[in-house]
Amino acid sequence: MGIIAWIVLGLIAGMIARAVMPGRDPGGLIITALIGIAGAIIGGLIAEWAGFEGLESFFELRTWIIAILGSLLLLALYRAATGGGRRTATR
Repeated sequence: MGIIAWIVLGLIAGMIARAVMPGRDPGGLIITALIGIAGAIIGGLIAEWAGFEGLESFFELRTWIIAILGSLLLLALYRAATGGGRRTATR
């Protein structure tokens, strides 16, 4: 896949991951795209490590599932590292 396809796939996968895991995140569209792109790459690496085929074609369902699962994993790690998107009041 080309770089534009990776960006589009990452943006959409990141948005789907945010929809599946609703909550407040400190990032906007750029952070969503970065989490999605990195999540797609991480998902592809994990899939290949586990013996499955990785990210092949933009239009394959397997590519989207792997990218979304990788984005969900990275989003969960991001929320854990940033305090889960919760804002706490201090006295």
